[in-house]
Amino acid sequence: MHTPGPVNLSRPRPRRRCTRGAVVLAASVAALALAGCAGQEQSGTPAQRITTWVNGAGGSGIGSVEVDVHNVDLALAKHNRPDAVREVCALLSNDAQSAIGNLPTPYDQLTDELNDAYTVATSAGDDCYNGAGGRAALEVRSATERSRTLTLLAVAVRYIESVTGQTPSTATNAPHDNADPFSGNT
Repeated sequence: MHTPGPVNLSRPRPRRRCTRGAVVLAASVAALALAGCAGQEQSGTPAQRITTWVNGAGGSGIGSVEVDVHNVDLALAKHNRPDAVREVCALLSNDAQSAIGNLPTPYDQLTDELNDAYTVATSAGDDCYNGAGGRAALEVRSATERSRTLTLLAVAVRYIESVTGQTPSTATNAPHDNADPFSGNT
């Protein structure tokens, strides 16, 4: 039986040399991979580009923020406990921040309109959360911000309609029959 001798760890390993062809191939693969990252909303007619964006996560982001605003209004109208109100307020802030992640849209004007709406919605959720349970000034400010959010979202939806000729789908899971989804009695 042969026992191997000590291994010389100080001896450098031979280096592999990249050929020009290997470098060109690697660069080509990287370029194709990056091109694959570009969304379909970056090609086609303006209507096709916006429709693709809306049908991705864009439309549901708009819808989620709209539903959250209505849920906050509903929770307040039903005089839910402060912890239940904070829950819907936090959801509004979180969904608005998630919707910002769906930006940019294919068009700067629409991106700006939605960014404004989502920023105001985030403030509305934060002020609502901090005002729940009796801080009237924050509750009033949140109400104003929620109203402004809906106005800004309506402007964005009208922009989408003007480009596509269709009302965009902003479908999401909305409460049914004006039920209070946060009262614990649904």
